[in-house]
Amino acid sequence: MINQGAYDHAQALLSDVRKTMFGVDEIARFASIALYTGGHVLLEGNPGLGKTELVKTLARALRLPFGRIQFTPDLMPADITGTYAPDYDDLSKPKMSFQAGPVFTCMLLADEINRATPKTQSAMLEAMAEKQVTVLGERRLLPEPFMVLATQNPIDHEGTYALPKAQADRFMFMLDMPVPGANVLRRIMLKTAGVGTAPPEGTIPPASGGVLPQDMDASLALYRELVALVPTVQPAPSVELHVVNLYLASNGRAEEMQDVSEKQRDKAKGLAGDYLAYGLGPRAATALILGAKAWALFFREDAIGADGEDLARVLLPVLRHRLQLEFGWEESYALRHKLPVDTPHLLERLLVEFSESCAPDNWKKGEYTGVLERGLALALQEQGIRF
Repeated sequence: MINQGAYDHAQALLSDVRKTMFGVDEIARFASIALYTGGHVLLEGNPGLGKTELVKTLARALRLPFGRIQFTPDLMPADITGTYAPDYDDLSKPKMSFQAGPVFTCMLLADEINRATPKTQSAMLEAMAEKQVTVLGERRLLPEPFMVLATQNPIDHEGTYALPKAQADRFMFMLDMPVPGANVLRRIMLKTAGVGTAPPEGTIPPASGGVLPQDMDASLALYRELVALVPTVQPAPSVELHVVNLYLASNGRAEEMQDVSEKQRDKAKGLAGDYLAYGLGPRAATALILGAKAWALFFREDAIGADGEDLARVLLPVLRHRLQLEFGWEESYALRHKLPVDTPHLLERLLVEFSESCAPDNWKKGEYTGVLERGLALALQEQGIRF
């Protein structure tokens, strides 16, 4: 072995990352190589795959200073490098002093870098290549080490600017964030939504007894109590399976769905292939589980856990803005169902149809699907949607 200490350090880093991030070992390996060879990394992937969280996790694991820049079209170069501003510490001797920008850190997250204009993107060229910035003719060295980990969303090009070739070449690696499989997704939901967490012993309803808090302290105490209660709500196994099936089918992996009939599988595969531009991410799966648990806790007096009715009540608002649909899908979908293209609530029709096709129909001889349908009917009724 070349050096046991270097190997042990890399293994310790991976072990620490695995505590909170799952299925990203390969990305972490390349990021550590870039860090120790003076390189930078460009991370690409659909929303919700954990690009930002991975960068934060690496910085925490290495105990290095961490900075973040959210790139937007109105971001200016000075917002990155810093600039001179009036110093009011001594009013008798007014002066201009340098206010360092977020680039002065060791691990810099350049979030959605392709949303800034080329002029602003280019402001990072000197920092990435020379490990310094120049402001009003004065050069300022950046800390050591210094690494940029930039993210970009490859599927939403509206309002984005492709990276100039000169800047793209500054990145040592361009890495695709992996789409988690079913087992990894379950671990993510367990970490984020508390899936499978047993209620703590002695858990009792909030002491407010239905009375609203009378002051700020009481409100904060109640808030903390309720926040702690949501993760303890047990989701039915069928709910977790349904969420995993939705995730798999939307990502073109309908063959991996469990407890569905061949008819359902074919339908889910057809709907995803015909209408979805890209699938759900782990963040959407977590939102579905958390939403169902909270609905059961707050709005189902007879609930002993989150079941299909609770999931159904949150399905539409969770998925409406997350499923990216192919251009012109409305005409195709309306034609498929022999409906006018201006028929109201086409999106909700598609979401219901897709959700039902992913429901675990074989779970306890179809009991789950009946509960789900009842929940969907109630959700549509309360939202004033009629098919």
